[in-house]
Amino acid sequence: MKTVVVLPTYNEADNLPKMVSALLALPISNLAFLIVDDNSPDGTGRVADELAQGNRDRVTVIHREGKSGLGTAYIEGFTEAIKGGADVIVQMDCDFSHSPSYIPPMIEQIKNYDVVIGSRYVSGGKVDERWEYGRYLLSWFANSLYTRLILGIGTHDTTAGFKAWKRETLLGIGLDRIHSNGYVFQVEMAYLTEKLGYRVSEMPIYFEDRRIGRSKMSIPVKIEAALRTWQVRMRHGRLTPKDRRSF
Repeated sequence: MKTVVVLPTYNEADNLPKMVSALLALPISNLAFLIVDDNSPDGTGRVADELAQGNRDRVTVIHREGKSGLGTAYIEGFTEAIKGGADVIVQMDCDFSHSPSYIPPMIEQIKNYDVVIGSRYVSGGKVDERWEYGRYLLSWFANSLYTRLILGIGTHDTTAGFKAWKRETLLGIGLDRIHSNGYVFQVEMAYLTEKLGYRVSEMPIYFEDRRIGRSKMSIPVKIEAALRTWQVRMRHGRLTPKDRRSF
């Protein structure tokens, strides 16, 4: 079974070598990595190329011309991973808020599911203790109440960015259906997954604050994601499992 980890990057030059080193050390056979860099001004793309030169059989880099957004980065990475023969595709952040140590159990769980979500808001899940109460409350409300109520889905962590997908799930969803960019991309993927009847597992994780650099998740970004949740519902509300794409 081939597993590909897709890592979107923007200004992660300090984190990327440490992340790739941690991923390379995982006890998983046939594991490869796909870095999608949005022309980071801090030189992340150059760092990625250097890492790829030292690990040609495992590290691939996609360079994009500008900061085109998280959603399109994942779609491009997913598409390339599928073309490359990946059986399982893992999406995660490069800033260590998602610990690589969770990937082996996620891959084990996905044998019985169509997608495994690294979740902050199921029993056993936790966010960094350094989060201010207001930040935690806003995130919990947006994920566990607001989007679930609007979309009528069971997933607790609707904006989770740490997931393991079976290739068949992504092909059945149809990545051309995805219109969202930014963080609402995660909401749209979660909604489509459930509307199309795929089996979802939420695995509890500890979500650590990024170790280096500043979070890209600003208040305006969160507000935009909340408002665009209604668009996601209008776009896909009538879908059923019969609407899965054939492949």
